[in-house]
Amino acid sequence: MAGSSSGIVAGLTAAALATVGFLAFQAYSNIPADLGRPVADSVPRVSTSKAPRDGKDPEALPTGSGAGKRVVYSVDDDRVWLVDTGEKVKRTFRVAPGSVDPAPGAYTVSSRSNAVTGTDGLAVEHVVRFTSVDNVTIGFSTAVDGPAPQPAPTVKTGGIRETRADGNAMWDFATIGRTVVVIR
Repeated sequence: MAGSSSGIVAGLTAAALATVGFLAFQAYSNIPADLGRPVADSVPRVSTSKAPRDGKDPEALPTGSGAGKRVVYSVDDDRVWLVDTGEKVKRTFRVAPGSVDPAPGAYTVSSRSNAVTGTDGLAVEHVVRFTSVDNVTIGFSTAVDGPAPQPAPTVKTGGIRETRADGNAMWDFATIGRTVVVIR
């Protein structure tokens, strides 16, 4: 009797693994080839050098940061601009970058999560992902319990952290497919 029940369990386990493997294969084969990759033609050329800034207004949208409705992220200034139609800045705010920066260029929002655990082990919400660098996912998020402590220098993190209010604004603005322009 014991031998037959273990055979049934083994058979069910094998069937379950085969089903999960098949579903994973289907999901993988349906991923768009350009998901999370730099956008080639949808945004005018973006400057890969330091974009000129307005000396009188450091919060002004930098020139050379693309066109149209988009998120602009400056890795040098640790600042984000949410740009609406007509080049109108809806909101600009400072951010705390992770230890891995994305390369300058234009990307698209590839996925979002309402609440997850970040690469630094903290609970985060309103995660807006747009690329990855060396297998480290890069995206904007808000730490649930307030500001994160500085991660160990050996930990590779791609979370660009925002305040709760800024994270809410990003979540509402940066839907799947929205352009994210990274500048110096």
